[in-house]
Amino acid sequence: MTVALMWEARAVEGRGEELLAWARRQELAVRPLRRETLRAPQDRVLVITWWNAAYDTELPELPEPGGELVARAVHRWRFESVE
Repeated sequence: MTVALMWEARAVEGRGEELLAWARRQELAVRPLRRETLRAPQDRVLVITWWNAAYDTELPELPEPGGELVARAVHRWRFESVE
């Protein structure tokens, strides 16, 4: 089964590039099958990682950035692939 973890944060206004750079520097304890980093208006950053694992497997996730960098708590979602 493939599981996708989604991590989304919104930077303090004007600090989107800093948040993007911060997210790209974050290393995970285990390398996922795939990792993609995206950005959107309003200084938002999204990181999606794909894993060959069961839905409820404990997997490494990106941490919360420092409070001075984000405008709100990080949002996290978990999805499993369907065929």
